[in-house]
Amino acid sequence: MEKDRQQDIVYSNKMRAGKRRTYFFDIRKTKGEDFYVSITESTKKFNGDGFERHKIFIYKEDFNRFVQSLQDTVNEIKTKYLPDFDYDSFAKRDEEYNEGNTEKKEDDMTW
Repeated sequence: MEKDRQQDIVYSNKMRAGKRRTYFFDIRKTKGEDFYVSITESTKKFNGDGFERHKIFIYKEDFNRFVQSLQDTVNEIKTKYLPDFDYDSFAKRDEEYNEGNTEKKEDDMTW
């Protein structure tokens, strides 16, 4: 069953978010030859025993509104609530983290 679910993934993009969280952005194909986006948050459990996963699915009819709503929400934080925060500092941190972390782990896998 798990292998069947793996085969419907036609594209996967992984984003690390610190040491405990990873996001997977997958394009999946339905049996009816349609496509949708699956976003998975994988979080290492505090007791170190596996991972917790949460998924959301975005369908083609919602793509534009989803992206616009996400962008509006992020812009609201950046302009109204945290205008002086240096968001680019995280890009440098992420580059350094990714360079030093080449070890393959379970949360590096697509689902």
